Amino acid sequence: MSTVSTEKDTVSTLSDSIQKTPRPLQVAKRLEKFKTTIFTQMSNLAIKHGAINLGQGFPNFDGPEFVKEAAIQAIKDGKNQYARGYGVQELNNAIAERFKKDTGLAVDPEKEVTVTSGCTEAIAATILGLINPGDEVILFAPFYDSYEATLSMAGANVKCVTLRPPNFAVPINELKSAISKNTRAVLINTPHNPTGKMFTREEMNAIASICIENDVLVFTDEVYDKLAFEMDHISMASLPGMFERTVTMNSLGKTFSLTGWKIGWAIAPPHLTWGVRQAHAFLTFATSTPMQWATSVALRAPDSYYEELKRDYMKKKAILVEGLEAVGFKVFPSSGTYFVVVDHTPFGLENDIAFCEYLIEKVGVVAIPTSVFYLNPEDGKNLVRFTFCKDEETLKAAVKRMKEKLMRK
Repeated sequence: MSTVSTEKDTVSTLSDSIQKTPRPLQVAKRLEKFKTTIFTQMSNLAIKHGAINLGQGFPNFDGPEFVKEAAIQAIKDGKNQYARGYGVQELNNAIAERFKKDTGLAVDPEKEVTVTSGCTEAIAATILGLINPGDEVILFAPFYDSYEATLSMAGANVKCVTLRPPNFAVPINELKSAISKNTRAVLINTPHNPTGKMFTREEMNAIASICIENDVLVFTDEVYDKLAFEMDHISMASLPGMFERTVTMNSLGKTFSLTGWKIGWAIAPPHLTWGVRQAHAFLTFATSTPMQWATSVALRAPDSYYEELKRDYMKKKAILVEGLEAVGFKVFPSSGTYFVVVDHTPFGLENDIAFCEYLIEKVGVVAIPTSVFYLNPEDGKNLVRFTFCKDEETLKAAVKRMKEKLMRK
């Protein structure tokens, strides 16, 4: 048998060797600090250990039939090509109608409403379209993780004002001190993820006064506006003098349990909408056409839908909160969203990440460590977040596991 190596064999061997040599991961410097999201990490651990996932905020039940049927009908009706960039007219109209009903503000659906691929894209289009490198943007910590990452992509300087337990009240004097001549915008999320806090009218008025006095914009993420349990949701744009300096962002997913559809929108006066649309045009250009048609149907749902939604979530919240308290957590008030934040320190783990890993591996339940939602992770090391956007059986099973396996130290 011949053992002579041919040129082809040599090339093949070299190719195999090159392919097997690991290459260093590459990422732009502005994103170096951002690793795989905590939601992905915890969900992967949940699968590995067969844990009940009360971490990532997506329902384990489906959205309403009338909305799904509207999407199917839109597909059958041939509404499957690109939509116009800023949204299907019927959806823009429905968004404007809902906004007027919720806030009393009449907005122009053609000039002041932009449909995006989820609220995450609305956030990105707003930041990339209106923030210049070097601009300062103030966040309230803890904050949704995409805020900081997108601001980094825009070259902005991030400042934080920290909301602290038990009530996560806004420290107005700290906000005043954080404002400088370079401050371009304040980003607000109410109802607030991860804490469940809702900004009070007094807090909103104080923030509005500071922004007007210093000519600062407000970007407001209101995706949980229909999950307001203990007080009425207040939209910043509805306050006197604020519509002209506010971008209001919202989405379908949380309200209609259709997070995978990724339909969102931004509402703003024309001079701010221009920047949002310029960025949107080069991020996604347009959003799923049949899902936009179905969303126009969803947003015209009767009030009874929202009332039932709230009742259902309040039952789920009660199951989780009562269970967490019975297990021994210190549970902080949650007035909105479908999240609850607790103090895990009675169980003796050194920080939130260690506790969440222990909870998954030894107890079989997933929570989210909140330190990832702070510029200074130390500020959140005692807190973890649970979600109750799961069916009642799942919530009861998770509580049962914690009662049986989670021991105070």
